[in-house]
Amino acid sequence: MPILTPTPEPGVPEGAADFGPDDFGAAANAAPASPPPGWPDPQVLQQIANAFFQAGPASAAPEAAPHLVTLPSAPPSPADVPGLPATTLVAQHAPSRPPFAAPDLPPVTIPSVVPTPNIPAPPAPAAVAVPGLPGVPQPGGSPALSLPGLASGFSAGQVPAGLGSVIALDSRRPPVASTAPGDFGGEADGLYFLDEARAHSPVPAAASLPTEPNVPAAPLLPGLPAAPAQAPDFGGISSALSPELVPDLGPQTRPFDPHAIKRDFPILQQSVHGKPLIWLDNAATTQKPQAVIDRLTHFYEHENSNIHRAAHALAARATDAYEAAREKVRRFLNAGSVKDIIFVRGATEGINLVAQTYGRRHVKEGDEIVVTHLEHHANIVPWQQLAAEKGARLRVAPVDDTGQVILEEYEKLLNPRTRIVALAQVSNALGTVVPVKEMVAIAHRHGVCALVDGAQSVSHMAVDMQALDTDFFVFSGHKVFGPTGIGVVYGKKDVLAHLPPWQGGGNMIADVTFEKTIYNGPPERFEAGTGNIADAVGLGAAIDYVDSIGMEVIARYEHELLVYATQRLLTVPGLKLVGTAAEKASVLSFVLDGCRTQDVGAALDREGIAVRAGHHCAQPILRRFGLESTVRPSLAFYNTTDDVDALETALKRIQSSRGYRL
Repeated sequence: MPILTPTPEPGVPEGAADFGPDDFGAAANAAPASPPPGWPDPQVLQQIANAFFQAGPASAAPEAAPHLVTLPSAPPSPADVPGLPATTLVAQHAPSRPPFAAPDLPPVTIPSVVPTPNIPAPPAPAAVAVPGLPGVPQPGGSPALSLPGLASGFSAGQVPAGLGSVIALDSRRPPVASTAPGDFGGEADGLYFLDEARAHSPVPAAASLPTEPNVPAAPLLPGLPAAPAQAPDFGGISSALSPELVPDLGPQTRPFDPHAIKRDFPILQQSVHGKPLIWLDNAATTQKPQAVIDRLTHFYEHENSNIHRAAHALAARATDAYEAAREKVRRFLNAGSVKDIIFVRGATEGINLVAQTYGRRHVKEGDEIVVTHLEHHANIVPWQQLAAEKGARLRVAPVDDTGQVILEEYEKLLNPRTRIVALAQVSNALGTVVPVKEMVAIAHRHGVCALVDGAQSVSHMAVDMQALDTDFFVFSGHKVFGPTGIGVVYGKKDVLAHLPPWQGGGNMIADVTFEKTIYNGPPERFEAGTGNIADAVGLGAAIDYVDSIGMEVIARYEHELLVYATQRLLTVPGLKLVGTAAEKASVLSFVLDGCRTQDVGAALDREGIAVRAGHHCAQPILRRFGLESTVRPSLAFYNTTDDVDALETALKRIQSSRGYRL
């Protein structure tokens, strides 16, 4: 044994400062009969070494004698250790147990330089009841509601010309086969992708659910006619067990009460400037129900962990909750697979992701990108940047004087050089419901890829990816009663499979060497680094809450509230509505004669009424109507006729009372 010459420390025997387990073992096997001064007793060394290198089986009886071993002069090499595999298995997800059903793709075997032991996964944690979370029906599967037109009892003076019914465009129906337009393959660009298996796990049989009885529906607002009842056709819902998915409690039977709904939102119980808060800025962001707040609190108190990367219990809980939220989004959108659902920070990041992956691969010099005059800046600027980089051209589909896209002019813009059309489903500035289903179909007839911005639609109407047949769909969680900083990109499987990643880092890779990187498949390929785990879980809770009410109920109530609010605002002297398309969602954009929009917004704030005053990040469409800004009240299902009456009264006071301080 080599002679040890350590530097002694105070209170440490000379020669013992650098001892480790191997030194103790070697000293025990070759200690001299008379140890040097300061060395531990040889018997003590032998006992310590046996403690370090105990090799008895875990199943040995408690009374078995200790198993003494002869210690090697050097630690064993990895090749000598039994039971260690020669490869590391890398799957697209690696939770301690599958978050829902069986994965579509088998694990991919990737050579590993250093053997990694197979650590058995811990048992799945038991479900934890979250205090305060409401019991809600199983989300998904509800059809959209076709709303009736305005009743004949309304006179022309009560409702402006052009304001018809808001229709949930895309009723849910079983998936249909479709062919993706264009050439989505593109070049390899020197990137390496996983060779994904074609075999898929069998899908469990759909559960048969009862439908609601076909009974006449009562009117939701006083003075408005009842809409005819429509029995929901619950689509096929997987009978496989899924964590974090709420149980099926049957069809919704309780009547819709917006006053009761408002009590679910703690922030709406406060006063502002001594007046009860009336939140009419829902197009900017929606408020959060107690169920979402409780779910976020529960996550941080009981589940907080990184995901897909560890074998401990909290990692399993967090991974299950995160992937269950992905499944809830899939069902909310009626997408074909969870692999079509990518979590991002919001709709803006989602559009940028598509522009920087699909757009950069397919748009070349001289190509064209088509948008509409109604777009939010987030659906204009990324395409402008891409066009400038590639030498392409941005073309704009016009709107008529009501604020609706002119379909004939839109189709004239499409030609063999068109590569992408990007369309808002609902205008955030005017509330126009755009006929995106027809516009996507027109794009596909010309072999053009389509993106739909659903930021303003998902909280007001049912959206269905199978029916829309769009190639991409984006939305933000905070617009649908979920947290900020979380959003979704839906992409067709065949389109996503050939796209390069946008960002690089953990979770999106399967294997990295200095020569090349092998990327995971969708959706992990587009979720580099640690994502917004908690807020993805919160978005799942928001979807549960919306589904507990029913999107068809929400669409019908909000439509009737919009008609009521339109009637009331038209009684305000000097008020002009901007945007009177036949189909609108819950937005009322207006200007008031003789008043600056920011002054109106400030005056309403002193009455406790929150509205947006400005250009709404949609300057092109306001300038189309000769304006730089408008006042924009926007409605949600927790708003009431009392809120609308308070807005009307405040606006009339602003117009009529010269002594009112602006």
